Amino acid sequence: MFQDNVKQIKERLDIVEVVSSYLKLEKTGINMRACCPFHHENKPSFFVSPARQSFKCFGCNKSGDIFTFVQEIEGLEFPEALRILAKKAGIDLQQYKANPELQTKKQRLYEILEIACLFFEKQLEQTKVGNLALEYLKQRGLTDLTVKKFRLGFSPLPKENNWRALSDFLVSRGYQREEVVEAGLAIVSEKTKIPYDRFRARLMFPVFDLNSQVVGFGGRVFEHSTLPNREEIAKYINIQNTPLYDKSRILYGLNFAKMAIRQKDFVILTEGYTDVIMSHQHGFENTIAVSGTALTPYHLQIIKRYTNNILTAFDMDKAGGMATKRSIELAQQAGFEVKVITMQQEKDPADILKENPKEWQKEIDTAKDIMDFYFLGAFNKFDISEAKGKKEIAGILLPEIKKLPSKIAQSHFLQKLTYLLKVSEEAVMEEFKKIIPQKGESSFSANQIVVPETKPIKPAVKSRKQMLEEKALALSIIAPERLEYIDEDDLLFITQPTRSIFQACKDVCEKTPIKSKEEFNAFLDELSKKNPDFKGLIDECVFKAELLEEDDPEFEFQTCLYELRNLNKKTILAQLAKEIALSEQQGDEKKLEELSQKFQLLTRPNVSKKENS
Repeated sequence: MFQDNVKQIKERLDIVEVVSSYLKLEKTGINMRACCPFHHENKPSFFVSPARQSFKCFGCNKSGDIFTFVQEIEGLEFPEALRILAKKAGIDLQQYKANPELQTKKQRLYEILEIACLFFEKQLEQTKVGNLALEYLKQRGLTDLTVKKFRLGFSPLPKENNWRALSDFLVSRGYQREEVVEAGLAIVSEKTKIPYDRFRARLMFPVFDLNSQVVGFGGRVFEHSTLPNREEIAKYINIQNTPLYDKSRILYGLNFAKMAIRQKDFVILTEGYTDVIMSHQHGFENTIAVSGTALTPYHLQIIKRYTNNILTAFDMDKAGGMATKRSIELAQQAGFEVKVITMQQEKDPADILKENPKEWQKEIDTAKDIMDFYFLGAFNKFDISEAKGKKEIAGILLPEIKKLPSKIAQSHFLQKLTYLLKVSEEAVMEEFKKIIPQKGESSFSANQIVVPETKPIKPAVKSRKQMLEEKALALSIIAPERLEYIDEDDLLFITQPTRSIFQACKDVCEKTPIKSKEEFNAFLDELSKKNPDFKGLIDECVFKAELLEEDDPEFEFQTCLYELRNLNKKTILAQLAKEIALSEQQGDEKKLEELSQKFQLLTRPNVSKKENS
């Protein structure tokens, strides 16, 4: 049954569709390619083969099928990857879930969070206080459809000092209190050591992973709740980091936004749950938010899978302005094109969208480039009619201009600053020359920007001979009839395991003529299953074959064969030279003459293979 599920999933899901939900793929010949998500690179070396339903990175050597890909990119064990892909394929895994031996710790946490989400949704819909909370959401401008899409809910009020409504419910469903704590939904009391619910009398915002699985929650205090000391309660609280939830890596709304980001080729980055929800409701579906933290290198690494263009829409109060600046610097260093949406103070995207969605579109259309944003902020802050104000403005802007990598861009903004300050160009240049970029001047160093999910595996160093052999094998995969050119003498000098693969391919072609490339690929798949040690090399050669098909494969094959035979000849000559030297030392005239004749024969120009034998 287990293997049947795996087979069904592979039949229903296309690897291009699965990988495209994580990466921006581009077509190259018969394959798709992208920058590898498993290590940092600037030139794409990650390929996806629709024909073989597999992927291969020639940079870090990671390869596999849809299950391997989901495991690697999500950091999951096989059972979780199976569950995610089964859900995508519409396959019921009840019989799999019923086997406790196959259940994992993470799987149980996913189940706890999913049940908690259903619990909160029911509280919102079917309780008196929950209905008040629902009415509040509608007053904020949210529709019933939006509430259901984002699965908003309500955590119940404590009753008679019982702060364990959710915990008790989950325990009644067969989960341990320790598991509820580990899922982030309960806190252990310092006094009694008994866990109690983290969220009480709050509007609940589920946080989803890329596959729309609940991995955490945020809770907003509800104005109509009757909790004591409400003024001392934090307006928002978020789940702490758990085995499923890491706020430095989670982007709220990305599960709904990823396709729109790829299609529009830019992302709108906000700070709040409601900003994202309202944006999606009004058609701005390429909007996401950081989840209870500042923007991190990990966030940027995830965003880079979909686009290189960011529009920030953070609050423009003093703290928000600083957060915007830090985010811009971090994104710039990571190679993003960044613009800033400037909003009126005391207004956030959700407020603007509720009042007038067209106004929000206008804000997006007029988003400012980074330097224009810095200029606007500096000139709004100080009085340019006074010398002190001009000095302060120059003190803010000149270091930012200094950071620009382009001298032309530097010159442009220096001229602009000179014009706006109404001072001489010489004065501005003198101050500009005094600025020395300091290491660590930003809160983030360049080496923090790209944080690889896993360290790339350094490929084993291959000799030129091995590379030629593998290329010849790849070119034979394109057209199996080329195997006829490789004879027994060639095979003797080919290194393992390439020799064994060549031999197996020649044997099958001699016994049963291969009628198509598909038949040959099917044979290679079977060969990989029977000989697991061959799988890595076969997969690599198959991918190379598909790439080489775009060139002149016949010419490339003959060139490979010619160079391999020359290398083999050099190997034979080197061995003969050693044997000749030994015969001379031993005084064996007969053997010396025989070896010398062979050596002379091999060194004759255009010697044929038949003459050598």
